[in-house]
Amino acid sequence: MNIINVTRDGEKKLHEELKHFKEVRRPHVIHALKEARRKGDLSENAEYDAAREEQRLVESRINQLEQMIRNVRIIDESRIADDKAYVGARVDLKDVDSGEELFYILVNEVEADFKARKISTVSPIGKSLLGKSVGESVEITIPKGTLRYTITKISR
Repeated sequence: MNIINVTRDGEKKLHEELKHFKEVRRPHVIHALKEARRKGDLSENAEYDAAREEQRLVESRINQLEQMIRNVRIIDESRIADDKAYVGARVDLKDVDSGEELFYILVNEVEADFKARKISTVSPIGKSLLGKSVGESVEITIPKGTLRYTITKISR
């Protein structure tokens, strides 16, 4: 697996999710399996089959999170240049058509949270903003059409 560049908040989010899976989801699945076994014949027990499938998904996510955490590299936000848009940067934009001002924070896909205006650098918008400078215009093709923005500010 490749190095995953994340902010301190992103690393914290990964650890919290792993803790939740280990301390809440896994015990819940174990309990569900015990209950299903207690009911008898496992060959025709849909409850048991569902619990086994959930166990597989939970263990898979735990393994995935553990591997991601091993490959995390925390971004030193104090070293993010303000002249170009990179992971960890806040990019202020002005919509060329409407004049609306907005911003996005560029993050790794594990940190993406659209409600918090944190967008992944692999999303169409994030990809289009990466490496751009203040004053540059960007055109971003999305399923609903084309967005046109001018970058007004880049900060940490």
